[in-house]
Amino acid sequence: MTKKPEFAPRVTVEQVEEGHDLAPKFDANGLMPVVTTDVHTGDVLMVGYMNDEAFAKAIETGEAHYFSRSRQAVWHKGATSGLVQKIVELRIDDDQDSVWMKVDVAGSGASCHVGYMSCFYREVPTGPRETEGDFKSIVLTYKEDEKTFDPVEVYGDAPNPTKL
Repeated sequence: MTKKPEFAPRVTVEQVEEGHDLAPKFDANGLMPVVTTDVHTGDVLMVGYMNDEAFAKAIETGEAHYFSRSRQAVWHKGATSGLVQKIVELRIDDDQDSVWMKVDVAGSGASCHVGYMSCFYREVPTGPRETEGDFKSIVLTYKEDEKTFDPVEVYGDAPNPTKL
């Protein structure tokens, strides 16, 4: 049985916002959002979630660990693909309920299981439309020209984490 990490208890607002204790707050599902950016470019690579175990493993190993909501399990980013995210800087926000990781990614530098550098490889157009409220006709624009790796070669027949 895995031992749960022990973080400081949340005692006062001052302690949480101004103190030196790491006292993270996880949501009702036991999760906390994490924004991951490339340490060299500042680009957002992905947004994921951590539970207490993933957060503790990230702190202990210096490598990104997340909680997969689709698989309901902690996963070490890059364990299968080799695209390990080495944490260069790990920050927690003012009320300690979200995390920002600056990472250096091994291999091609990609972080998206689809093969792109960033999980945010498409842009959503904004502004007025011919038909007000017609979101079914929105066409996404690709902001990354090509994939950095072939997901079939890297992951083989592993199940796709994207669920409909």
